[in-house]
Amino acid sequence: MLYEQGRPLTTYTLEVKQSQLAKKLEISRQALNVHLRKLRDHGCIRTGRGFIDVTERGLSALGVSANPAFIFIKVSPLKRGEVYQQMVKFPIQRVFRVTGEMDAIIVVEREKLNETLKGLASVEGIQDTKSYVTIQTLK
Repeated sequence: MLYEQGRPLTTYTLEVKQSQLAKKLEISRQALNVHLRKLRDHGCIRTGRGFIDVTERGLSALGVSANPAFIFIKVSPLKRGEVYQQMVKFPIQRVFRVTGEMDAIIVVEREKLNETLKGLASVEGIQDTKSYVTIQTLK
């Protein structure tokens, strides 16, 4: 029921205890809690035991779009291993190996699309790329 009635969301999860985060930020645990409570009240984050999720609202406040871009990649069969190793070095959200006309699909933040495409252009073995930018999330 939770799955069927739920909806997919884009979140970024930081797996860290709040005491560790406070230490890293060089503030007290209590001061961190005040800041986190404000962010939580505005719907920018969700917190739990050992994690902090940045929500779509939080990503939007940071200027990060929840609507990603997709890059479809055709790879030379002899270079697949090398290309796959290089692809994961770029600022991507996810990468999938697929069957069909293309060999891989990269999911990237729209703001990082140009940077990723420039990097992919330097990878030997990539034969073709096709980019698609989402304009709206329908469900």
